[in-house]
Amino acid sequence: MHYESPVRQPLILGDKSYNQITEDVVRPIENPAPRSWWMVFSIALVMFLWGVGCLAYTVGTGIGVWGLNKTVGWAWDITNFVWWVGIGHAGTLISAVLLLFRQRWRMAINRSAEAMTIFSVIQAGLFPVFHMGRVWMAYWVLPIPNQFGSLWVNFNSPLLWDVFAISTYLSVSVVFWYVGLIPDFAMVRDRAVNPVQKHIYKILSFGWGGKAKAWQRFEEVSLVLAGLATPLVLSVHTIVSMDFATSVIPGWHTTIFPPYFVAGAIFSGFAMVQTLLLIVRKVFKMEDYITVQHIEMMNIVIMVTGSIVGVAYITELFIAWYSGVEYEQYAFLNRATGPYWWAYWSMMTCNVFSPQFMWFKKLRTNLVFTFVISIVVNIGMWFERFVIIVTSLHRDYLPSSWSMFSPSFVDVGIFVGTIGFFFVLFLLYARTFPVIAQAELKTILKTSGEAQKKHHSDHGAHH
Repeated sequence: MHYESPVRQPLILGDKSYNQITEDVVRPIENPAPRSWWMVFSIALVMFLWGVGCLAYTVGTGIGVWGLNKTVGWAWDITNFVWWVGIGHAGTLISAVLLLFRQRWRMAINRSAEAMTIFSVIQAGLFPVFHMGRVWMAYWVLPIPNQFGSLWVNFNSPLLWDVFAISTYLSVSVVFWYVGLIPDFAMVRDRAVNPVQKHIYKILSFGWGGKAKAWQRFEEVSLVLAGLATPLVLSVHTIVSMDFATSVIPGWHTTIFPPYFVAGAIFSGFAMVQTLLLIVRKVFKMEDYITVQHIEMMNIVIMVTGSIVGVAYITELFIAWYSGVEYEQYAFLNRATGPYWWAYWSMMTCNVFSPQFMWFKKLRTNLVFTFVISIVVNIGMWFERFVIIVTSLHRDYLPSSWSMFSPSFVDVGIFVGTIGFFFVLFLLYARTFPVIAQAELKTILKTSGEAQKKHHSDHGAHH
């Protein structure tokens, strides 16, 4: 019986049995960490602690320790905020959207992508909170009955929409990720020898027994959550873009922002998944599950979204010229040729030109090249946010209020700290949670495993 055309590439390489999949997925949890893991973890921890120090200094001294000034009142931190939110988009996209479209190749990568979503949204959340200066007042952003009588937040402000969008996004992502983990926790629980470990995983798995009824409910819940998460992919970054698009600053108030930000978010998110999965694949020897085919598929997504972003840049330039508004024209001219020209051209090179190499099969299946491009893309996307925010603010209608922005060491330290924090979280996750959704992989072993493919084609030849 053929479930799938034998022409398609197998998604699981090697002659795997169900038990071998379990063994491979559980290996990083049950064995002591390799030295390479400890090295990367130490570096990430040092970066994280440095960032904690800078944050403590900021809270203790005030926002004046950042490089902000009266003209550019919103720079490095909001750039990083948008960048981190963007990186968080690939997880939901890979899991939810590809689940709804029944794309089987997502199964080896979705778990890591979802974890990454949660970790990057945590980083993003830090920036607006600390930008308040008085962090202990952060609860003021929530519309809750308070001691000030009927003093409510301003519902017209896109910054408030952000509060709702991001908190919803975080909670739905966490639930989605956790539900998918339940069968895997049960598997680790059943294999655990250490009683403490066994007990912890027992609590985490909610008494999962793997009955047919349980699986049926599991599939239903996954579908419902995927349906909830899919509009979130669009809404969250649309609302983030409205922080800018609803203002009246030339270079910001453009109607193209929502779709262009969403494409950019998926673009940078997939690049980050690519960066992390290439490392995980190597360190934990997962080459049979995260195959070159997976990496190629992701490169195609990067290429397509990169091209969309490129079209958006050109559209912006064209509309600025076509509008006949000299302020608008100047805003874009200043981006490309003004004092921050280097940021604009870095963005163009990294985001528009570099993904075009993915048209060539030789390059998009080359792992070293992919790794380099994935990092280049994320640098480019950071510059994109920087260009949008800083170059639009630093040249105002009044030449007397023109100024330059340069980050202080505290700005840089906090950013480095969030990168460290992200990797600390990701590395700890890789050691305690199954990195690959083994239950899902087993569902496609019979149709997409290498041995079964061979068996089918031999079978076909005999008839």
